[in-house]
Amino acid sequence: MRIGFALPQFGPLAHHPEDIARFARQAEELGADSLWVGDRLLAPVDPIVGYAGTDVIPSEFRAALDPFAVLATAAAATERVGLGTDVINAPWYPPALLARSLTTVDLLSAGRLLVGLGTGWSPEEYEAVDVPMAERGRRLDECLDALDAWWTRNPVEYRGDHWAVPASHVDLKPASRPRPPVYLAAFAPAAMRRVARRADGWLPIVVVPAGSGAPDPIAALAERLPGVREAVEREGRDPAAFDTILRVNPSADASVEDIATALVRAEREAGVQHAFVDLIYLGKDADQALDLVQRVLERARAS
Repeated sequence: MRIGFALPQFGPLAHHPEDIARFARQAEELGADSLWVGDRLLAPVDPIVGYAGTDVIPSEFRAALDPFAVLATAAAATERVGLGTDVINAPWYPPALLARSLTTVDLLSAGRLLVGLGTGWSPEEYEAVDVPMAERGRRLDECLDALDAWWTRNPVEYRGDHWAVPASHVDLKPASRPRPPVYLAAFAPAAMRRVARRADGWLPIVVVPAGSGAPDPIAALAERLPGVREAVEREGRDPAAFDTILRVNPSADASVEDIATALVRAEREAGVQHAFVDLIYLGKDADQALDLVQRVLERARAS
């Protein structure tokens, strides 16, 4: 299994951006296979929708670094690891701006970019970027079309209901050919149909350890993945070419054993070949986060 880790982007780690390059370089030296960013804009004081089914926003989201700047820093500090977004909230961005940023990171990393896109869940963040949240699904579909045009054609032109790119010469294309792989995060039925129809892969999430009385997340993932691949095949696509990258979200009381066990079980029981661990609730500084990287890799690969 390829095992990656989130870059120091949120919470206490965000207050020390000078550590991003060192974290990325040393995580690669320790054997990490990929490094990841997310996309948080703000933490509402009185949220309309809380995080992960709660009615609050974690305090860690009150400090968030720009994902593209963090990825560019990691790209310059590393040579081998994949660099992923899980996820960029695509409807927030005009596709031309998003394409330029993603292309830049892919070129800086010599083709190591893994593009993960989603729609987000916070009404306040949509208000802050002046995009109607009700349009998020349609805007994501248009974004996918516009990105494909930007990356594979020259001149580039795209016309949609929400976004447009006038006929333009765009000579810089990604190092990845014909384009970087595009993954989608989804859970709802309509969003999962989009995954099957349009994505190169799916970005599921498991929380460890599972809360008291909660279903076993790895067992649930193993049960769901065959259906996802069947949906891909129904769309006339090759399920063998469809990828899954699992995000493991440890809670604040998770142990290294909890995390490693989830990784090992995801590979053995669900066939997951690539996963990454988000340390947002566990890493208080870069040294502590790197210590966790080393211990998780040692424990998971010893199993």
